[in-house]
Amino acid sequence: MTMKAKLRAAFEAELREAHEAESRAEHVRAWRHLERAHVLSQAHAGPHVRVHWRMLGFGWRRRNAAEWVGQVVRLLVAAPGSWLGRAPLGNTGGADVGILTPMPIPDDLRALLDADR
Repeated sequence: MTMKAKLRAAFEAELREAHEAESRAEHVRAWRHLERAHVLSQAHAGPHVRVHWRMLGFGWRRRNAAEWVGQVVRLLVAAPGSWLGRAPLGNTGGADVGILTPMPIPDDLRALLDADR
């Protein structure tokens, strides 16, 4: 399944915002955008894996061993989880949350996800 244009645009915008925030050392904001990108990507294997790579890099640059180890594990299961429809909806993708824990989806992201179906 391919991301529809509106969802793809929102996903790419979240990744850009994350990059820009990190470049300004706004680490909390950068991470929040990566989490939002993760929520948008879960049903799409390629983008889902891409977000986990970005999260791994973020953890590496922050010298957060728990995060990058957690992301390595998530990289192994992201694509199969998407292909099988087993990614827990709303999960923000960080190592600080359970890998199979569903989470509430913000209303603005819910509207994008509903339109992608």
